[in-house]
Amino acid sequence: MRVVLFDIDGTLVSTGGAGVKAFGEAFKAAFGIPNATEKIKFSGRTDYSLFRELCHWNEVDFSVSNRELFFEHYLHLIDNHLDEGEGGPFPGVLKMLDDLAGLPNAPAIGLLTGNIEEGAKRKLSTYGLWDRFSFGGFANDNEDRNLIAAAAKKKASKYLGCHLEGSEVVVVGDTPKDVACGKYIEARTLAVATGGATLQELEACKPDWAVPNLNHLNVNEILGI
Repeated sequence: MRVVLFDIDGTLVSTGGAGVKAFGEAFKAAFGIPNATEKIKFSGRTDYSLFRELCHWNEVDFSVSNRELFFEHYLHLIDNHLDEGEGGPFPGVLKMLDDLAGLPNAPAIGLLTGNIEEGAKRKLSTYGLWDRFSFGGFANDNEDRNLIAAAAKKKASKYLGCHLEGSEVVVVGDTPKDVACGKYIEARTLAVATGGATLQELEACKPDWAVPNLNHLNVNEILGI
């Protein structure tokens, strides 16, 4: 295990729904359309794909300029909701991060998230976690979560200065989409039922590990010790 890549929402932290709330408010602020997110399912999605779907349902032109306008509002509004002080790290998250960092040959710790990078930074900074991660794959890299995973693996290789095999990477996430994108890069997958899916739904995706929360697995089990 040379790299561990973590999803954010539902895996590392709960933000009290800050992202979902900000998405709806930002679409109204940018384009004057209220309740735009009613038909949208957020779990396991990427910010850019969510914005594309919002544009489709509400007949707004999906353009770079509109996307930039939307996310300008989004970042301002998510700050307001994060400041409300709801949410925090899920059980076992801080211990696992500490235990990984304390290993004799500690793996590189990165992110694999559907958030845009600045949104990820603001969410994790709220809970003092941003500086725990050395690199990451974000929605800025691609709309497709599988290709975000590929970007994260490429960045990890660059960070370590070597070619990485998929088997040297562990992807940690809370939805079937997280498991799927981990398998896409031939990584091992750790599914945790703290967010978007039940333990049974995650087990059906056949990850390498499936746990109720990260208190139920220690780093030695991941290492096979």
